[in-house]
Amino acid sequence: MAKVKFAYVAKDQAGKEVRGTIEAETKDAASASVRQQGLMPSKVEVAAEAKKGLGPRRRASPGELAMFTRQMATMIGAGIPLLESFEILADQTKATNKGFGLGLQEAADMVRGGTELSEALFKFPGIFPEIYVNMVKAGEASGQLDIILNRLADFMEASEALKSEIKSAMTYPVISLVLIFGITGYLLVGVVPKFEKMFQSLNAKLPAVTVFVLAISKWLTANFLVVIGMMVAVAVGYVLAMKSRDARRIRDTLVLKAPVFGPLMQKVALSRFARTFGTLLASGVPLLAALEIVASTAGNIVIEETLLGTRDTVKRGESLTSHLQTSWVFPPMVVKMMGIGERSGALEQLLGKIADFYDQQVHATVKSLTSLIEPIMLSIMGAVVGTIVIAIFMPILELQKQLS
Repeated sequence: MAKVKFAYVAKDQAGKEVRGTIEAETKDAASASVRQQGLMPSKVEVAAEAKKGLGPRRRASPGELAMFTRQMATMIGAGIPLLESFEILADQTKATNKGFGLGLQEAADMVRGGTELSEALFKFPGIFPEIYVNMVKAGEASGQLDIILNRLADFMEASEALKSEIKSAMTYPVISLVLIFGITGYLLVGVVPKFEKMFQSLNAKLPAVTVFVLAISKWLTANFLVVIGMMVAVAVGYVLAMKSRDARRIRDTLVLKAPVFGPLMQKVALSRFARTFGTLLASGVPLLAALEIVASTAGNIVIEETLLGTRDTVKRGESLTSHLQTSWVFPPMVVKMMGIGERSGALEQLLGKIADFYDQQVHATVKSLTSLIEPIMLSIMGAVVGTIVIAIFMPILELQKQLS
């Protein structure tokens, strides 16, 4: 198997962070090589430049991958040989996603040449994420590949359903905010200045609300390009700041502690953690490897660092929950259930129950937030637009009274 370049983040014996790259055949081999240098790796992943050479332009959406996995599991369960199943689905997929289909065909060719399936999938990170490759590897080792593929399909479908629910909940407020800013900006820049000239020609005494709106309109019209430039600068500054791990830690902490949406994001993160961790353990992935994969797919640096700390304490022989209970991210109920599962040997089952519980909590929270956000957004839009309209028409109505 050809060697691949991995990028790693580790700590030396003095606790100083060290970054570098290393070539190895697998991620586990790369981690072992880093440890041989006297370092404690906290993150090991395929280097960015290496990813460009692995399966170029081979991409698949999570939904496409979930459908492929379900079909693959069904065909293998029906007794169709692995290689034949792969080639049938590769031909079928080329019609809808050529890059995905070509990637599957290339992986099938590697399997035909004697490469293990997990090693072939590893060559296409744009299609098969790390969790997928590790679960397939565990399925190969246990001889239960069809069962593992079914679990993978269940996992991906549940993850996509959760992601879709969150996306639908966030769509309405985002669109509403865009409309509020767009309508307000158009009225202040395009409409209000025309009335300002009319008010000046009539030399009428204006109400305080009209004076206020005219002042904002005048400033915004004079500094329109400055405002656009500031918005662009903030966006660019945010993107650059997010390259720093410290900045991402602050952002992710604020996200989890934010009012209204913070508890929802925490429930989503806990559901994703429990579902991913439980699926990995049930598929036969070793505990330490499962913790590393869950940390890398957490999507939140606070949770990632907590799980990496948990991995380190488990390596030292401590219990799984000894470090988790020190983190504010994981509620006592989750920690206690995991502790019971660890002692009873039913950890993956309890993790599944935790995931189901938080999925229900997310669903209920999204439903209540949706019903709450709609009137709030309508009220904000009505208040902003109404204030501008009142500011424009109050002087006009006053003039009509005087004339009549």
